[in-house]
Amino acid sequence: MDSIAAAQPGTQPTHNSEKKLHDVDIEGADAVRKVEESMMPDHSAQKGIRNVEAVTLSWTKTSLACAFVCMWFLYLTNGFQSNITSNLTPYVTSDFQEHSLITVISVVSNSMAAAAYIPVAKLLDLWGRAEGFACMVCLATLGMILMATCNGIAQFCAAQVFYSIGFGAMIYCVDVITADSSSLKHRGLAFAFTSSPNIIVAFAGSKAAEAINNNISWRWGFGALAIILPFVASPLFVILKLNLRKAKHEGVLHREPSGRTMMQSIIFYFREFDVPGAFLLAAGLVIFLLPFTLATSAPSGWSTGYIIAMLVVGFFLLISFGLHERFTAQKPFLPYELLTSRSVLGACLLCFTYQISYYAWNSYFTSFLQVVTDLTIAEAGYVNSTFDVLSGVLLLTVGFIISKTGYFRWLLFIAVPLYILGQGLMIYFRHPNTSIGYIVMCQIFISVGGAIIILCEQIAVMAAADHQHIAPVLALLSISGLLGGAVGNTISGAIWTNSFPQALQRLLPEDAMESYDDIYGSLETQLSYAKGTATRIAIEQAYGIAQKRMLIAGTVIIGLALVWIFMIKNFNVARMHQTKGLLF
Repeated sequence: MDSIAAAQPGTQPTHNSEKKLHDVDIEGADAVRKVEESMMPDHSAQKGIRNVEAVTLSWTKTSLACAFVCMWFLYLTNGFQSNITSNLTPYVTSDFQEHSLITVISVVSNSMAAAAYIPVAKLLDLWGRAEGFACMVCLATLGMILMATCNGIAQFCAAQVFYSIGFGAMIYCVDVITADSSSLKHRGLAFAFTSSPNIIVAFAGSKAAEAINNNISWRWGFGALAIILPFVASPLFVILKLNLRKAKHEGVLHREPSGRTMMQSIIFYFREFDVPGAFLLAAGLVIFLLPFTLATSAPSGWSTGYIIAMLVVGFFLLISFGLHERFTAQKPFLPYELLTSRSVLGACLLCFTYQISYYAWNSYFTSFLQVVTDLTIAEAGYVNSTFDVLSGVLLLTVGFIISKTGYFRWLLFIAVPLYILGQGLMIYFRHPNTSIGYIVMCQIFISVGGAIIILCEQIAVMAAADHQHIAPVLALLSISGLLGGAVGNTISGAIWTNSFPQALQRLLPEDAMESYDDIYGSLETQLSYAKGTATRIAIEQAYGIAQKRMLIAGTVIIGLALVWIFMIKNFNVARMHQTKGLLF
């Protein structure tokens, strides 16, 4: 009977059918589990990442649209403050007879801001996007209040540190939230949208700076921003917190008690924020970079004892930071695999090189435009804001192209040579008696190339990471940019202090030599001499010598960008999925 039964049609097929049904059930269960996981935050991620995923999983299209509108207004406010600050800073330093210290202030503030990005990234991941954003708004407001009330160059420099950390990290928070709220495919377009207010600010910001300086006081320029910023920033904070509460109410996110004592919490956050690493980076950058600007004013120049000591100690601290992150940090800033990723490394080196090249000449650019080409504060601001005008329009087009094609690296092969062309031409055209039209033409080339470079850098680092590491890789990119800015300002300051004063001493007529210190230290004194007079011509020629050397240095450095492009992988972002929920 057994053999007959075994031979009967349908016996074995029935067993196979049951096996297939069992396999289907397992596959169906796996599919259901994957769907459920896609509708819930990643429980292996840190609290801040879980919170923002819960927000994007629970909010509506209206909330998403309102969030992007709020970020647009924050970029508008940041554009105004950037324009007003850059145009008024030469007058602030001139009021204190320290116009030449513009680059020193930038080196210190940029170095401190660079070190702050590590704890800020940790803050966003550990506490949450809304909480980190609110802290940075408070810091930026404090910086503006201190700048408005300062009574000396030392106080202004300290205020600049708070301001640079606050505003820089606030915009960094906005960028992270933009990344959280958009798919990788459309992220270029999302970043282009949030930065589009630069078109407006390029004109309005410069005119506002001129009106403030001529009719009120530079103090009110900073004071007004300290009042405006909290009102503009509050809506985004409210949207994030309300939707987080909604996510908890709907069960998308569950409250998790920490279970730590106060002492345990202090130890936990000390380790998580990598306080030793942040200290080593900030101290190393400031101590190492400042001698390049201060050496000429030291008693024995580069051979002065404290200049040599600062270089040695600064370099040692920077090496110690790298060793600490690799071997002794309990919670490293980024996984070693991500730090050594060719795309992340290539994008950061590109950003570092670009910022060095840009700030090697830009710090004294508005002063050059006012003194040499006889432009007003507003007109100089318009020329200097060419980047803002073009990037606002151009990046929307570039973002759309990336979202359609999925590829972005090929754009760098157009942008970098165009930037080199613009900066190289500027060497020839930036001198006395040149037409302002040629300078604007060069600025257009520089702006088109620079805008594409910046957007592609951001996409490159985000494409190389997962959602859990979006904040750290963007922080690493920002640190690279700030370091590049600090190095660029250091180069600019070193060239300025080794070119401008010597040229002034050689070119000034004898009757103006008694006012040498005032001319060197104050932009207003430089502008007080009528156009066409011997003293004014000497000042203009001294500017031309210094600016030409700055531009040569910047052009040589940006050539390295052609190498860094090849390190970035040719990602197809249209096929990559990174974030969850309702996205841009």
